[in-house]
Amino acid sequence: MGLTHFNEEGRARMVDVSDKPKTQRVARAAGKVLMRPDTLELVRTGGVRKGDVLTVAQVAGIMAAKRCWELVPMCHPVQLTGVDVSFAYEEDGIAFTATTRCCGETGVEMEALTAASVAGLTIYDMCKAHQRDMAITEVRLLEKDGGKSGHFVRAEGDDPTAPLDASTAAAPAASELPHGTVVATCISEKKGTRKHPVDSIELVVGKGIAGDAHAGTWHRQVSLLANESVDLMRAKGIDLAPGDFAENVLTRGIDVKSLPVGTTVAMGPARMVVTQIGKTCHNDCEIRRLTGMCVMPTDGIFCVVTRGGIVRAGDEVRVMGEDELA
Repeated sequence: MGLTHFNEEGRARMVDVSDKPKTQRVARAAGKVLMRPDTLELVRTGGVRKGDVLTVAQVAGIMAAKRCWELVPMCHPVQLTGVDVSFAYEEDGIAFTATTRCCGETGVEMEALTAASVAGLTIYDMCKAHQRDMAITEVRLLEKDGGKSGHFVRAEGDDPTAPLDASTAAAPAASELPHGTVVATCISEKKGTRKHPVDSIELVVGKGIAGDAHAGTWHRQVSLLANESVDLMRAKGIDLAPGDFAENVLTRGIDVKSLPVGTTVAMGPARMVVTQIGKTCHNDCEIRRLTGMCVMPTDGIFCVVTRGGIVRAGDEVRVMGEDELA
């Protein structure tokens, strides 16, 4: 899934989840407050002057989950169906776990993390008169389920800074990575119009394609679409030419929509990094009027240029491996 918190001008936005189905969602987050044994004993025996530490922290965590959308700018107001905050005494402090549930279009990870964080802060606040060097630590997502991304369970001991599957799989050889061919290169001199094929395009770092209406210092400088996606439309009897879906580059042999955000793609002498998968379709645009529908919102990808160069039909398109990027 892409980083989709950008609008057409490349500025932050709240993602539109109107078209997402409602599903049962659950998330668990946890953390810990490290403290001295004497502070821990005060909490355990009810000796803290401010009152019952864990009861107050539990209520604070529940309240925080309900206010998450007011604290984290791009979070949606989620109609929570359940929030629980639990605690466990350990030798070096108090561990806490927050569980949140809802039935909605978007998940409750942030609500769980907010509940856990505020529960930890409340424990600190309740006990700080007795010990000011306590530490709130290990706040993390343990599990989430529901929605398109499926079930995630964190394995204890996981290193969040390690590369994906670093401990279990070697990096694939360059020959094993996805690759294909440029079918056509296209530009448009005006936004909202059908692009037209050109013999070649010049990719410019920090700008995009020279002469294209969508060039600029934003996250959607170059658009790619697989010819295989266009063929699905052609099979319906629609006569389609390169550029009809407003793509800058039409490819063959590589499933571009499956490339994760952050993937580096080499195209001829140039390089690009994937920044977005799909986009919101403009219902009244020329492309949609021409074809009756549009595959770009679901199958197209967008990139920023990281190495310039001239690209033309016949050039190779390939995903770059970690060894090439080192």
